[in-house]
Amino acid sequence: VPNKLQSRAKGLPVLEMACKLGHKHSMNPPQHKALHEVRKRIESAAQSAGRKIGEITLIAVSKTFGAEDILPVLQAGQTVFGENRVQEAAGKWPNIRATAPGLELHLIGPLQSNKAADAVRLFDAVHTIDRPRIAQAVGAEMARQARQLQLFIQVNTGDEKQKAGISVASADSFIDDCRTKYGLQISGLMCIPPINDVPDKHFELLATIARRNDLKHLSMGMSGDFEAAIKLGATHVRVGSAFSEHGRDSPTRRPDHQAGSGRAMAQHFLHVLESHRNAAG
Repeated sequence: VPNKLQSRAKGLPVLEMACKLGHKHSMNPPQHKALHEVRKRIESAAQSAGRKIGEITLIAVSKTFGAEDILPVLQAGQTVFGENRVQEAAGKWPNIRATAPGLELHLIGPLQSNKAADAVRLFDAVHTIDRPRIAQAVGAEMARQARQLQLFIQVNTGDEKQKAGISVASADSFIDDCRTKYGLQISGLMCIPPINDVPDKHFELLATIARRNDLKHLSMGMSGDFEAAIKLGATHVRVGSAFSEHGRDSPTRRPDHQAGSGRAMAQHFLHVLESHRNAAG
C-alpha cells in the first residue's frame, strides 16, 4: 500500500476514505449490477401484487462475504444487511458501522443463549426467536443494555426435525408467551420453507399465523423465491444475490472475520481500494 494511503488511513476512518476515493475514481464492480437487478425484481413483484415498494425491506445477506463485497453494495445505497452468525458479524461490522451511520444489521441465523449479549449489542433485529430460553435471554439483555430490537419468531412451517423454529402447532401459544411471560414486543414471523417443497404454501401458512396473532411483519423469501413471498405478503426478504449473481449459497470470498483485527481489516480495505484505483487507470 502506498505511503500516502497509509498516512491518510491513520487519521481518516477507513470507510469514509473508501467513499471519498469512490467518488474520485470509477468503481463499478459486478455487485452493483446484481443489487440493481434484485431491486428491479422486488419492484416488479410488488407492482404485480398491487403493493407499494416501500412496504418491502430488502435485507442483503452478507454472511461469508468480505469487505470487498460489502463496500460496493454500501456505496450503491443498500443500508440493511443480514448475517447468520454472531461471531462473524462481530468480526467485520463494528468497524464498518463506526463510519457508516444509519445501517441496519439483522441476525437471520440461529442464536444460542450464550451469544444473546453480543447479539443485542451488535444487531438491530433478530429473526430467529424460536424457543423460551432464547426469548428469555434476549429479553433480559435488551433490558440490561437498554436496547429495543425488532424481533421475529421463527416458525418451522415444514415441521422439519433438523431445522430450527417453533412448531406450527405451538406457534400461537409461543407468541402469547413471548408477549405475556417474557415481555417481548414481537414484530413478526420468519420462516425458511423446506428446500424440496413448493414455498408458496409455507408463505401462506406463515401469513395466516401472523394475521390471527395481529402481527404485521413477515420475514420470508430468499434469492430463489422472494417474488412469490412478496406476492403473499412478505415485508422483509433475505437476498444474498444482491452481492453476486452466484447468490447467497455460493460466495466466492472468504469470511471477513478471518482477516483478524481492526488494523488488519483497515489494511484489507486499503488494498482493495488501491486495486480499484489501479484498475481505473
